[in-house]
Amino acid sequence: MAQTRREFLQTGISLAALSMLGAPAFAQSIDNLVIAYNTGVPNWDPTTGASGVNPKLQPIYLSVFDRYIQQEPDLSFTPGLLTKWGFSDDKKHIHMTVREGVKWHDGSDFGPEDVVFSLERAADPKSGNPGQFVWGKFGNYKIDGNTITGDVLEYEPTVFKWMAFLTGYVLPKAYFEKVGPQGFEKAPIGTGPYKIDNYERGAYVRLVANKDYWRGKPAYDVVTIKFVPDAASRVAEVESGNSHITLEIPYEEYDRLKAKPGLKGEAFPVADVGMIFLNDIGPMEDKNVRLAAHHAIDKQLIIDRLLRGYGVPLSTLEAPEYDAYDANLKFEYDPEKAKQLLAASGYSTDKPVRFKIQTTRGYKPKDYEMIQAIVGMWRKVGINAEIEIYEIAKHFELRAADQLAPAAFYNWGNAIGDPTTSTGHAMFGPSPHSVWDTDDLDEKILPLWGETDEAKRIQGWKDVSAYIMEQGYVIPLLQYVMPVIHSDKVVVPPAATGDVTPAMMKPA
Repeated sequence: MAQTRREFLQTGISLAALSMLGAPAFAQSIDNLVIAYNTGVPNWDPTTGASGVNPKLQPIYLSVFDRYIQQEPDLSFTPGLLTKWGFSDDKKHIHMTVREGVKWHDGSDFGPEDVVFSLERAADPKSGNPGQFVWGKFGNYKIDGNTITGDVLEYEPTVFKWMAFLTGYVLPKAYFEKVGPQGFEKAPIGTGPYKIDNYERGAYVRLVANKDYWRGKPAYDVVTIKFVPDAASRVAEVESGNSHITLEIPYEEYDRLKAKPGLKGEAFPVADVGMIFLNDIGPMEDKNVRLAAHHAIDKQLIIDRLLRGYGVPLSTLEAPEYDAYDANLKFEYDPEKAKQLLAASGYSTDKPVRFKIQTTRGYKPKDYEMIQAIVGMWRKVGINAEIEIYEIAKHFELRAADQLAPAAFYNWGNAIGDPTTSTGHAMFGPSPHSVWDTDDLDEKILPLWGETDEAKRIQGWKDVSAYIMEQGYVIPLLQYVMPVIHSDKVVVPPAATGDVTPAMMKPA
């Protein structure tokens, strides 16, 4: 174990050596599964900072750490490190039963003290947990054997869904307190299916199987995840055989590669929404401009031309699988209406409204190309938008500081399907994930956070979605279909959560 930790610190494998780890994928059995992933891990505490709310990092975190509650690929919830959970009848207390017989990666026993430590730390604003607004609503935990009870300080109907979602990970109390945050970052341990064997920031992480994993040892003893942000490079990785699996590549490349000998493809809808954040600054303070920008976008054409039909057009931030999806809410593509709205505010193709739109490039399939197409559609009605490209980490930084441009492309993951974690946190002004801050919307959302009548709560969110659509406070684009290309020697099951994890994969 000491050598492993030294390797972790020294990062002894070069990228050149990495390129040979999986080659050739088509000619031999797979001992070291190699995955070309579209983003890297900037830090190893999955409960703090912007990384904690980046949906694309969750499959990596889930390889090392476990959540309180498990979420299956079909979005259902099953026991995780907690085997039972719930509210008291009066909604004033919560209760949790902790799984027995689980080991941390260092061989120490997992127990209820770790759960309480993790919950209390998550609730502490000093911890930097971006989900503190959920975790801080519970406290005064008591342990009796393997049962934990706690007080509801403020009712939060989605807390147990959050225990299977972003920042909902359990960390080791004794080890964390011994080594501190910096020590944990250098040598993190969890209870998950894999242990970290080696890590080079911005390059890769090598994982080894946790043979004592409570759900059973994963199929592959060694997994190397390469961090490859560029989509063309990910295509080259899997086509050359240097990686056995990649995802989030252009759909034309997906269609081409899945037909090649030795490769297979899976494409499945995921709980991931492509959207354009609108910031309540400059031109976006004008309702006519907001609505015109939305009416001018032909979403189906973008899906058909750029995504080869892989996608579902959306009018709200609620996808069909979400609890508050309302099929009756439709926002029409109408460029003539867009021109009329702009004219009412004094704009035209000869005198266009001007603003900046930010986007990633290669983070999601055709993200930059989609924004190029949208900017072209806007130009035809009287909107002149300048494109700024940034990395996803920069998006999180700007969003947290409420400094996004008037328009900014993003993909919003909501694996638990609750409206609070889609429309709610994306649009509620006080949320650290929102850049739209107006009293009218906040007043409509605020009562829904603590609504105890579930039917009333869901209908309330549907009403909020209708209001947001009418006011043009955000531009939903589409629900994503995730493309995964892999060696035919590997089975990659679909995951509606979008969390395609190494532990799911098995030899064909």
